[in-house]
Amino acid sequence: MPRINRTFVLALLISFSSIFLLFQLYYYRQYASKNGFNISGGKGYLSGKEAHLHLLKKFLGLVRKFQLPVFLADTASLNLLSQDDLLYKASQQKEPRCSFLCTHRDFTTFALLGNLWKYDDALLQAAEERGLEVLEIRGKDPRLNSMDDLTGNEIPLHFLFRFNNRVVHVVVLYERSGNYLWHGPLRLKASMDKTFIPFGKLDFGRHAGAYDRPELILTTLDGLDVRTPKNHSRFLIDHSNSRFLECRCKEAKTFYQLYPDETSPEVMDFKMKAKSLLHLASKVLSALGVPFWLSSGTCLGWYRQCNIIPYSKDVDLGIWIKDYRHDITQAFQKAGLPLKHQFGKVEDSLELSFQGNDVKLDIFFFYDDDDVMWNGGTQAKSGKKFKYVFPRFSLCWTELVDLKARVPCETLDYVTANYGPKWNVPVKVWDWKSSPPNVQENGVWPVREWDDVIQVY
Repeated sequence: MPRINRTFVLALLISFSSIFLLFQLYYYRQYASKNGFNISGGKGYLSGKEAHLHLLKKFLGLVRKFQLPVFLADTASLNLLSQDDLLYKASQQKEPRCSFLCTHRDFTTFALLGNLWKYDDALLQAAEERGLEVLEIRGKDPRLNSMDDLTGNEIPLHFLFRFNNRVVHVVVLYERSGNYLWHGPLRLKASMDKTFIPFGKLDFGRHAGAYDRPELILTTLDGLDVRTPKNHSRFLIDHSNSRFLECRCKEAKTFYQLYPDETSPEVMDFKMKAKSLLHLASKVLSALGVPFWLSSGTCLGWYRQCNIIPYSKDVDLGIWIKDYRHDITQAFQKAGLPLKHQFGKVEDSLELSFQGNDVKLDIFFFYDDDDVMWNGGTQAKSGKKFKYVFPRFSLCWTELVDLKARVPCETLDYVTANYGPKWNVPVKVWDWKSSPPNVQENGVWPVREWDDVIQVY
């Protein structure tokens, strides 16, 4: 029998051992990846859920030290919190696991209540001493914008705390005069690191946002004490519809240079009454849970001059017909606004008008028809029907006369459809049946229906 070469056998054993070790390493990587832990590549740092939990502990320790009024605003985490079965399972665990704050994403979002927080430069230094990389994003303070002063001081809008490529995003919410919370967009300056985090994946920052103030509760998640909105689902709905459009102060200032604002006692009295009527209408519709937006001349006044048009003599609101409720009229009458007229019907061209204190409130109901949206009009003496056609639009929040209200996000298209390309030029003589470029004749109501579709009080 030939003699076995010892060197060959040794090399063979080494080869098999190396293959076995590589297989073990591959298996561990696969197992670790599935369970939220990754190999650090020999650099000695944590990653995966361990790293994220470590980051959260560092951040919440910082929060406690500086008494930062933060609450959990992360949509992925709040979606998990809204599932009672998951909360129950978490409560049954003998040892806390990072089940809610450590999601499938590399970041967790908190909101900071700006009006309860005094900026402290030591915060950023303390964060760096804890091994956190910090990126602060500032922007103009819109609360200081006015027709006279458009400089706007810069305020902190967003903070990003990074540890081992995991991030805590802090969005700062400021209180606005309409009694709501606002945050600014996240816009990086040229000198900032655009690779600090995949910014496009963040919950907040693509645009400015507006929120009703949430009621907060202190709870324990994954063994950590955090504040969360008491009504998680409501906050998530608010977030999905939070986009905010700022009033165009610079353009309004230019407008007033060409067309000086009227300041007669009659005009000032009208503006005051129109503001009061707008706030009252908002209160009534909000109590009913009926969303509305600024329409027609009221929308034009906001977009063109950041104010109510003094010669419009009424307040105009839009409501989707799907949001119509039969008790709307009763609610307004109970609030002291009697019905002036009702035209059309729910299925077609519904319009309500209420009489305020020398100022009329017009509510136009909008219908969705394929690629356009429209509202109707009716001439009482002839029964003629009219249709006002708009390109499709979505709704955003804004502020007008200290009120948080909605407007079409595609405001320029909306205003141009209703008032034409020269919408920026005041027109004091206006015929609702012929002046709007988007008006179309839409037939005549049958005489037998007049008692139902033409009601004037």
